[in-house]
Amino acid sequence: MMKNRHALRNAALILVVFVATLVLLGGLALGISQRGPAASSTGSAPSGASPVASTPVAPSGTASPSAAGGSPSAPPVGDAVLVGAGDIGDCDRETDSATADLIDGIDGTVFVAGDNAYPDGTAKQYRDCYEPNWGRFKDRTLPVPGNHDYGTPGAAGYLEYFGDAAVNEDGDTWYSTELGAWHVIVLDSACSDVGGCKKDSPQGRWLAADLAASSAECTLALWHEPRFSSGYHGNDRTVGPFWELLYDAGADLVVNGHDHDYERFAPQAPDGTEDRDRGLREFIVGTGGTGTRAFEEIVPNSELRATGIHGVLKLTLRPRGYDWQFIPVTGSFSDSGSANCH
Repeated sequence: MMKNRHALRNAALILVVFVATLVLLGGLALGISQRGPAASSTGSAPSGASPVASTPVAPSGTASPSAAGGSPSAPPVGDAVLVGAGDIGDCDRETDSATADLIDGIDGTVFVAGDNAYPDGTAKQYRDCYEPNWGRFKDRTLPVPGNHDYGTPGAAGYLEYFGDAAVNEDGDTWYSTELGAWHVIVLDSACSDVGGCKKDSPQGRWLAADLAASSAECTLALWHEPRFSSGYHGNDRTVGPFWELLYDAGADLVVNGHDHDYERFAPQAPDGTEDRDRGLREFIVGTGGTGTRAFEEIVPNSELRATGIHGVLKLTLRPRGYDWQFIPVTGSFSDSGSANCH
């Protein structure tokens, strides 16, 4: 009888130990599965590192929750396209129709670099000479005024046609916007008609404040009359303060019209010396439709020139750089390249 009791007690002890062992092993396994492996871009943490909670990966095309509050972070900014020309609508010619046909096949924002309706920018000339062709891009156009637009006092035809898209919140004919990662500024080079272009003018003070408020890495400015040009009109010193303010702020590109040709410059400082590190690269694209003119004196740092052609300039604005391509209506001339922002 005593032997049977002893055997039963031993069996009970064995069973208790067995169950306790199972419970202990199960708890260890549960702890390991809850803790998980450490997050690392290479799949494992360095030796001795404390494990950390991994951040869930969002599906492609969506933002992942932020660690602080779970609100989505801003998605990455992609490329933006800006395409256009200046010196466009001319009822005596058909080349403005041909350049508009080029833009039909290009998505993105359209710029017009001034002198958009010849000869005086009247409401009738905008209706008859601009609207039938480039007018079909009106809802995606950044307008720029030119000297011929001031053939009508106060550029009234230009302002009537483009409306609020052509002015800032104060009703001035200069404004800025964002395209992709780029800050884009439109200025008015009809200096005598708008209170001047000096740094202490209304436009100069606005430009300085606009540049100071921008945090963009890349900046582009559009206006009509070029600071540097080998064309018929040549260099224009009155817009020199624009160049100085843009240069001091680290801007990258300037696009103009006015001279009826295509010209690309090396990056330049305000005094016209080549500056590959901080200088502004200038494009003149007066090839939108009206008649072209021959070049006059070739000025320093002019890298490429062409006249007798019509076409548009396409700029692909990348987050930290840009690509350019001049697209002609006819002929073999073209120009393309790439550069980084400062």
